Amino acid sequence: MSDLSNDVIRLYNDHGADFDSLRGCSLAEKPWLDRFASLLPQGASILDIGCGSGEPIAGYFIGNGYDVTGIDASLPLIELCRARFPEKLWVVADMRKLALGRRFDGLIAWHSFFHLNAEDQRRMFAIFRQHANDGAALMFTAGPGQGEAIGTFQGKPLYHASLSREEYESLLAAHGFRLLDHIVEDPDCGGATVYLARRAVA
Repeated sequence: MSDLSNDVIRLYNDHGADFDSLRGCSLAEKPWLDRFASLLPQGASILDIGCGSGEPIAGYFIGNGYDVTGIDASLPLIELCRARFPEKLWVVADMRKLALGRRFDGLIAWHSFFHLNAEDQRRMFAIFRQHANDGAALMFTAGPGQGEAIGTFQGKPLYHASLSREEYESLLAAHGFRLLDHIVEDPDCGGATVYLARRAVA
């Protein structure tokens, strides 16, 4: 099943406009975004990993004065970001190969990281560390438990995967992050399973 993870980028390339239309601007995530932001200094730098079309999450942070850089593997989605927020940096990049050469005060991978297969997810924690300042906040969504699941988008299979909470917590610790909070299928957030962590200060 994990081979389907290789089709995710193609799916978003082919249907970027459809994703943007369906995603809309509703912000069920707001309580978690505010919790994440509470860990950051005013005007902090945020790396949005899998930023999609920039709305609503990157737009929310930009509107609140944060310096957002967004990366996504889908050129059509990045082009929407550039049209909406031309003053910010938007990069076409596969998160699995990310090497921006700079660090950020916050990293968020909301409904993006969970499209990677288990091995790619494990490797992402070194990438998170490489892009995180001391004390940086990290927030990502995953599945409710270890395993793979296939959804659908525009009639095509859409891959998702998750590790266990115990493995995520172990990976975070091994890369200098401490898990602050974790909620499985938060009913106040559209059913998202959320991990919020922070990198230790040296």
